[in-house]
Amino acid sequence: MVEANTLSRDPGVGPAHPGASSWVGPDELARRLRDAYAPIAPHLAEAERVFREELGSRSDYVQRLVDHSARFRGKQLRPALVLLTAQACGGIRPAHPVVAAVVEMIHTATLVHDDILDEADVRRHAATINAEWGNEAAVLLGDYLFTHAFHLAASLESAYACRVIGHATNLVCEGELQQIHHRGDLDLDEPAYYEIVRGKTAELTAVSCRLGAHYAGSGPEACEAFDRFGRDLGVAFQIADDLLDLYGEEAATGKTLGTDLEKQKLTLPVIHLLRSASPGEADRLRSLICSPSPETRRALRPLLESSGALDYAWRRARGFIDSARAELGILPPSPARDTLAGLAQLVVRRCY
Repeated sequence: MVEANTLSRDPGVGPAHPGASSWVGPDELARRLRDAYAPIAPHLAEAERVFREELGSRSDYVQRLVDHSARFRGKQLRPALVLLTAQACGGIRPAHPVVAAVVEMIHTATLVHDDILDEADVRRHAATINAEWGNEAAVLLGDYLFTHAFHLAASLESAYACRVIGHATNLVCEGELQQIHHRGDLDLDEPAYYEIVRGKTAELTAVSCRLGAHYAGSGPEACEAFDRFGRDLGVAFQIADDLLDLYGEEAATGKTLGTDLEKQKLTLPVIHLLRSASPGEADRLRSLICSPSPETRRALRPLLESSGALDYAWRRARGFIDSARAELGILPPSPARDTLAGLAQLVVRRCY
């Protein structure tokens, strides 16, 4: 497990902007993820087989939509977390590839629905479902993915996965609803932001780790620790996504950027910028955010840099990663534990 050690030696979470040298570019990220996933590669392949078998349709039209949505599943972080956690907790069992396929279906469904909400045209260098086939097809495809996820989860011997994933999905939807409610709320503070993020993003990474530990036979204490690991990782992941929405390049990220500003969704760097600005500067910022245009993103960049808002966001992401990695102390040292620690650091240093 040479790469696990290489991953864990990476120096910080990331720089203030994606042009800096310590960002991990698409090719390098893909290489590191392949190396990190190598010990679970057969199980990840089995999860992929289960995923495709469950979603197979007699309708050519539905199958085209399903196959197209599979192009959005780049990093496979959530199924990998299920399997790597299982490996770290004692071993991968037959239930794990099924659970990994379930969480990937839930995640893919949220991506399809998110693209509708954001009116996004591109994801992972491909047209979104809503852009290619319309909102009605996208809504129904997302529902199709959700229902198949629960059908597959019900195939396991116990109802535990259904209960836990059902609760997690409730919280994901609640987080998205909270975000919609707070669109245009320029008084949104950090605690409210974290509450939204813990639901819409972090809940699914938390449940992936919890299920990995549970189906490996871990007790309640370890399951709770891995739940916290996944939750803190998910928050850090979302902060990185927020920064990429402001600073990323669509050619690298492969998805529509700037949607947070267009939809007047306040993210951590913008919240901090508003909080730290003088009254006059805050008024100008509010006017800029309330009248978004293609130039808003560009206009905010120097203000975010000079105010320290970007550095602040990275410090917060780094803090969540440190907290996540500390939870792994419940396990004895092992290559699998090192891989999880390194993976946590890597996913927030990506530039897509």
